[in-house]
Amino acid sequence: MLGWVALLWLIEAVDYATGHALDAYGIAAREADGLSGIPLAPFLHFGFDHVASNSLPLLVLGFVAALGGIRRFLALSAVITLADGLAVWLISPSHTVTAGASGLIFGLFGYLLVRGFVERRPLGVATGLCIAAVWGTTFLSGILPTDAVVSWQAHLFGLLAGVAAAFMFRRSSS
Repeated sequence: MLGWVALLWLIEAVDYATGHALDAYGIAAREADGLSGIPLAPFLHFGFDHVASNSLPLLVLGFVAALGGIRRFLALSAVITLADGLAVWLISPSHTVTAGASGLIFGLFGYLLVRGFVERRPLGVATGLCIAAVWGTTFLSGILPTDAVVSWQAHLFGLLAGVAAAFMFRRSSS
C-alpha cells in the first residue's frame, strides 16, 4: 500500500509538472471517451491537497483489506473501481470530470464494514466496528451532496460497490 500511495503522489507530481494535463483523463460523465477514465480515475487527483486527503484512508483501509490476500484485494479493488466508475459515469452532472481514489476508498470502507457480518467471523465484525468508530461519521457525511466540488456520487456508489463486493467475495465461516 505504501507503493500504491507513493505512485499516486508521483502521478500528481507529473500532473503538476504538465500543467494538470492528466486531469482530463478522469471519468467524463456520459461521454463515450469518459468510459476510458474509469480505470484511470483512482490514480488521478486534482492537486496535492486532493491526493493528501486520500492517502491515509487508502493506506489504512487498503492494508486491512489486503490482509485477505493480494489477489483477492486486487480483484476487490477492480470490482469496486468498475462498479463505482460506471455509476459515476451514468449519474454525475453533464460536463464534469471525476477523478480521485475516494470512490475506491469508500468501497473499501463499505467492504470492511460489512465483511465480518457477511462471513460471520468475529474478527471481521470487530474490524468493521473499529473502522466505523474511527471513520464512520466522516464517510457518512461524504455521501451527502453538500459540496459541489466533491463527487458525492463517487462516494455513495463506491460505498455501495464495497458492500456488494463483501457478498461477492465472501468466504465461508467454517
